[in-house]
Amino acid sequence: VATVMSNLGLERCLKSRGIGLERPDVGDRYVVAHMRKGGYRIGGEQSGHIVMLDHTTTGDGLLTALQVLAVAVDRQLPLSVFCELVERVPQVLKGVYVTSKPAIDTLPTVAQAIQDAEAQLGERGRVLVRYSGTERKCRVMLEGDDEAELHALADQIVEEIQQAIGQP
Repeated sequence: VATVMSNLGLERCLKSRGIGLERPDVGDRYVVAHMRKGGYRIGGEQSGHIVMLDHTTTGDGLLTALQVLAVAVDRQLPLSVFCELVERVPQVLKGVYVTSKPAIDTLPTVAQAIQDAEAQLGERGRVLVRYSGTERKCRVMLEGDDEAELHALADQIVEEIQQAIGQP
């Protein structure tokens, strides 16, 4: 279980090994709730909070380090091997200050810009537009193989958000 903000490279790595990925909302509490509901044992956030329900219900860096070391010792692998497993995909993240937080799908020009970006990226990437839970911001995240393309598409979405609900 990894949040919606976790890098697409993780999803690709897991998929290549026949492992699925569940993506709840951002936040440890959503990760843990999703893990409990689905009976999953490991989850985390891109920030590095890793939760292993067999051992604890919160992210614990020391526990995570010990578990990684245990796998390395058991398989007689250097730690450098783990760094090579996931090929991170370029990720563009932009924030827009907003005056209100209506449902994104009720903003026709924003919804259209998102649909256009998703269509252009297809299976090569992903688009996530969500409001911050702590700020008056809308966050626009795109992932894919071509960073220049991601910036251009993100800028189009940001422009539509600014016109629809952005702060003057």
